[in-house]
Amino acid sequence: MPVPAVFALEGVARHYAWGSRTAIANLLGIAADGAPVAELWFGAHPDAPAGVPGLAVPLDALIRSAPEALLGRSVVEHYGPHLPFLLKVLAADSALSLQVHPTLAQARAGYDAEDARAIPRDAPERNYRDRNHKPELLCALTPFDALCGFRPVADTLRLLDALERAELAPLRTLLGGPDGLRVAFTALLSHPDPTRLVAAVVGGLGPLAAHPEWAGAARAVAIAAGDFPGDIGVVLALLCNAVRLEPGEALYLDAGTVHAYLRGTGVELMATSDNVLRCGLTAKHVDVPELLRITEFVPLQEPRCPAEDTGSGPGFTTPAPDFALSIVELDARQGPRAVTGTGPFMVLNTNGAVEVEALATVVPLTPGRAAFVVARQAFTLRGTGQVFLATVGRW
Repeated sequence: MPVPAVFALEGVARHYAWGSRTAIANLLGIAADGAPVAELWFGAHPDAPAGVPGLAVPLDALIRSAPEALLGRSVVEHYGPHLPFLLKVLAADSALSLQVHPTLAQARAGYDAEDARAIPRDAPERNYRDRNHKPELLCALTPFDALCGFRPVADTLRLLDALERAELAPLRTLLGGPDGLRVAFTALLSHPDPTRLVAAVVGGLGPLAAHPEWAGAARAVAIAAGDFPGDIGVVLALLCNAVRLEPGEALYLDAGTVHAYLRGTGVELMATSDNVLRCGLTAKHVDVPELLRITEFVPLQEPRCPAEDTGSGPGFTTPAPDFALSIVELDARQGPRAVTGTGPFMVLNTNGAVEVEALATVVPLTPGRAAFVVARQAFTLRGTGQVFLATVGRW
């Protein structure tokens, strides 16, 4: 079927219990219906492919009908006839599970092994639902709280000293010993009485919150404890970097990195996958041996992903070849903005009123709406507002 150079996308709302009841509705300028809306997907993931207004097929089917025209030959040769990234708006009003994602090799091996054991792909105990990795980048639209990677061990030992809970003395000893992160993490996952240990942690948060160095960690642990009382993830959170992003700041989460989103709204860009291994803050399946196998027990010194100047606004380059993200601030008084690149591109409007034009086709975008620009196609942005540009990274 003929495909225009640029066309509108219809995002798909995902209703998870941790979602906000207002954030995505407010972004879209529509009335909230009282149900939690956690994510708005713009992509070709088979679980919820974006709609294409005016066409009878969703984005995944459209790409299958003309992969090289939409994605470009090099993308198809590298990834097959599939869009390699998934763009979302994410709005968390409750903590997501503390989790880890596999590498590409781990995902392929794990998926094949579970298939060989005839574990249904929708079974709750299944770890690998596809054969892809899931690196992800989140850029905050509002202040955004998260746990991201293991804090350097020496700093966590100082935090435990400041917490002053006798019940944590064995944890401190394990953490300070050989291979401390792995040993302490493993011991917590198999702790015989997590409720008592969690209660001890929660009991010490008041003084910790008044400590100038540890107020952020105390806030993050308090959020986790409020959302999942008695869950061992509350104690695991003590081992992690607590991060508060301001709008425009970003996190990059590579394979093996323990993390959890806690509160806030942001734009998330990831490889097209749904592979998650959980370790806490969840009532879902936890596979401890597999989790320990894929987790990277290496401290993450700086969880934030630095922005680079792209010439038209900040951009975020990550080790993941599947995607790259940049932000463009538009002001109609300064004229249109031309964008070139091999593409393909998704253009997501998060503020204001903008237009995307390519080969005389114009797609107007209000907040929360997106457009798809086919590969190897220059395009122009007009209007006043903020747009996020998602495209394929470098390999």
